[in-house]
Amino acid sequence: MPALRPEEIEDAYRRHGHSVLRRARRLLGNEHDATETLHEVFIDLLERPEQFEKRSSLVTWLYAATTHRCLNRLRNGRTRARLLEEQHAPAHEASPAGKVESMLELRRLLGSVSEEMAQAAVYHHMDELTQDEIAAVMGCSRRHVGHLLERLRARACDAVGRP
Repeated sequence: MPALRPEEIEDAYRRHGHSVLRRARRLLGNEHDATETLHEVFIDLLERPEQFEKRSSLVTWLYAATTHRCLNRLRNGRTRARLLEEQHAPAHEASPAGKVESMLELRRLLGSVSEEMAQAAVYHHMDELTQDEIAAVMGCSRRHVGHLLERLRARACDAVGRP
């Protein structure tokens, strides 16, 4: 199949850029990083349009590519340091402190586990996809998704010192 043409990518940016930005904002919790991620996803698609192999819809591909980029940012040392700094700074958030701390913990955990485990976690806990839906998006078995989520749960419990 032929790769996407630049005008198709431009149209996708206009139609789906807001969804990519919203996803990045939710995962990263930072407008600047979310905007950079939006631009990186589409620049990468412009530079290498063949990476979209049309095995799924473009929206599904953008969703997965954005998740992947965000998880890489969370693993990045500068991002991790900024998140730690924000956690120790006085909270000026409108949301309850517990919710802010939970999101920081989640981002820290996502930055410390394998890419595959982090993807399963995001799809399950943030996007509320079923294990069957996650398996379809990730291209693996439902059983494998279950194992990933169970290992993640054990890792999260270890991180907070709970059984």
